[in-house]
Amino acid sequence: MENEITIQELETWEKGTYQLIDIRTELSFNYGHLADAVNIPEKALRETYRQLEKKRIVLYCQKGELSVEPTAFLREQGYEAYSLKGGYLACLLRTSEQKEEEDTFYLDVEQSIRKKFHKSIWSRFTKAINTYELIKPGDKIAVCISGGKDSMLMAKLFQELQRHHKFPFEVLFLVMNPGYSEANMKIIEGNAKRLHIPITVFETNIFESVYHVEKSPCYLCARMRRGYLYNKAKELGCNKIALGHHYDDVIETILMGMLYSGQIQTMMPKLYSTNFEGMELIRPMYLVREDDIKAWRDYNHLGFIQCACRFTDTCTTCGDGVNASKRQETKEWIRKMKQSNPFVEAHIFRSVENVNLNTVIAYKKDGVKHHFLDDYDGYGDSMDSSPR
Repeated sequence: MENEITIQELETWEKGTYQLIDIRTELSFNYGHLADAVNIPEKALRETYRQLEKKRIVLYCQKGELSVEPTAFLREQGYEAYSLKGGYLACLLRTSEQKEEEDTFYLDVEQSIRKKFHKSIWSRFTKAINTYELIKPGDKIAVCISGGKDSMLMAKLFQELQRHHKFPFEVLFLVMNPGYSEANMKIIEGNAKRLHIPITVFETNIFESVYHVEKSPCYLCARMRRGYLYNKAKELGCNKIALGHHYDDVIETILMGMLYSGQIQTMMPKLYSTNFEGMELIRPMYLVREDDIKAWRDYNHLGFIQCACRFTDTCTTCGDGVNASKRQETKEWIRKMKQSNPFVEAHIFRSVENVNLNTVIAYKKDGVKHHFLDDYDGYGDSMDSSPR
């Protein structure tokens, strides 16, 4: 296609002679992007294009589809602009294929966990395990890998933990394929191979089931995936599944519950399944910050997919952020509050550890609602009859 450039052609250009622009949403960019790229979503690009340098410009999105039109727009304005063929996904595939045979790469990654990220990642990982008693002797844990940065790091941390464990436990690295495209599956398998993570893959048709659901397809997909993971893990003899939710997920969930659902709740570090007897979910990344996960990813030059679902395959998540998720909105709120209160994240996290029931109007426990008026008068009588 005219005005397109392949990643192979781009590699022949001298650095500094062109500007690489990622037109995806800020959320997608923060999850992973090409080196030296700047993030200017398409809408912002059309509004600020006059500020761009007069040098060759290369635009990319997730799959190389949505970058075609803004490339044509820039050319109409007199810029020498190109659309990166295949987009970010093509670059991940190329990196995976180029480096698949590096036999010692995983050793460098493991060394980075022990040294550079010992305090920020490893210590917080083990602190969560000890604080919330997530692992016990004899456990067989299915470490669930989605293919993203969080779950891949969690897998490496579990491998490290097994080398230093004080009691016996087993680990199985489980990858569910809910209907990934061939390219996305290659990236997941390629990263697992490079990182020496022995994955067990099983197939489902979840994406096909939710593809035509108009209302909350992501919610339904998440529920179905959780059920399939529990079922497969139990079938393989596991008593726990481990998910890669991190500290930022926790505080965002707290705020989202308040702002969008009118309730105070949190993402628990562990919980028993109500539908799969004897199964438990644990979140060992509970105290690890997302910025530190990103730093680990970038330090080791790793590239992961943000979301491998069919909606991403059709490039619908590469837009200008008009339909940004509530979680992204919450991230933005926290970022703004942090500018005036640098401790706001810790305060949000600790708020659900310091609930004073004497100052709560009502609360639920085991599905039963309790109201402060239930025993309010009796409490007053007891106060009046107390010794003075």
